[in-house]
Amino acid sequence: MGFNCGIVGLPNVGKSTLFNALSSGRAEASNYPFCTIDPNIGIVPIPDSRLDALFAVYGPPKKVPSVIEFVDIAGLVRGASTGEGLGNQFLSHIRDVDAIAHVVRCFDDPNVVHVDGTVDPRRDIEVVEAELIFKDLDTIEKKLAESGKRAKSGDRKSAVEAEFYGRVRVHLLEGRLVRYLAVRSQEERLWLRECHLLTSKPVMYVCNVSEADAAEGNAYCRSVCEVAAKEGARVVTVSAAVEAEVSQLEEAERGEFLRGLGLEESGLTKVIHEGYALLTLLTFYTAGPKEVRAWTVPAGTTAPEAAGVIHSDFQKGFIRAEIIKSGDLIRLGSEAAVREAGLLAVEGREYRVQEGDIAHFRFA
Repeated sequence: MGFNCGIVGLPNVGKSTLFNALSSGRAEASNYPFCTIDPNIGIVPIPDSRLDALFAVYGPPKKVPSVIEFVDIAGLVRGASTGEGLGNQFLSHIRDVDAIAHVVRCFDDPNVVHVDGTVDPRRDIEVVEAELIFKDLDTIEKKLAESGKRAKSGDRKSAVEAEFYGRVRVHLLEGRLVRYLAVRSQEERLWLRECHLLTSKPVMYVCNVSEADAAEGNAYCRSVCEVAAKEGARVVTVSAAVEAEVSQLEEAERGEFLRGLGLEESGLTKVIHEGYALLTLLTFYTAGPKEVRAWTVPAGTTAPEAAGVIHSDFQKGFIRAEIIKSGDLIRLGSEAAVREAGLLAVEGREYRVQEGDIAHFRFA
């Protein structure tokens, strides 16, 4: 797994169209609110030119890319957290995602109804974030009630926990996202993680623009960028209409089509790059005669921890990691050539896996 990403936004902002284009899914996309009745899930192989090159070098029968999972839920409207529309019943489906892609309408089209009548990215962002806050407030008030009840029986730890939830509650009531809450201890961090709060998750804003604005964006996008700058969030500009066209083309035709529109990469690639940057993730590889495979881990992962992603026994019995840089192997054409050039490194427990490493783990 690369990472999983929950897609949120108001109705009719292009969420389902974008979801279909990115994941080749079959989510319903229509010009009326709440056409997404059930949450849609799409698992997409991550395009990886290095993995393709390694596959060509090793020639194994199997190539396994990392994947990104998209979860698309019903459009949110004012009052969704209390049952308005259909959004509330599906908010729980994005509690476990790693990041949230907030799709914002940044195009004018009189034929596509806006739920509030006009296009206003700042207002739209505030509406969605308010509903996420209200949903988190509901979660925290339940936690506060539970810990408060235990505290009354004399449980000192529960009293500390209740004080923490009370602080989170005040933070949310002030209209602030939990990811900006000052966490004072590892214990508080654990309590927060167990809540799976929606406003604690990293966010990327996806500006959905018309085909004409796909390359340069527009004033609506600049408005979103101003909001994101204050929040430390990331912004991706894509055209769901363009992505829908790209998804219908053969792989060999896609590059030329995108270049014709002044685009260097697809929307899917943009979302993946920003997602990896947002979550500080990196890719390493395992390669041999049976398969080449891409693995995704957080930056800073040690060699034993990376081995454990493959199999827990690899981490328990870790002895060493033999590391080759993928660029060296692709350039020189074989492991033997890399060894002859003295470019294979033997690393111990303290080594932190780097972007593009090819790792062979030795374990007891």
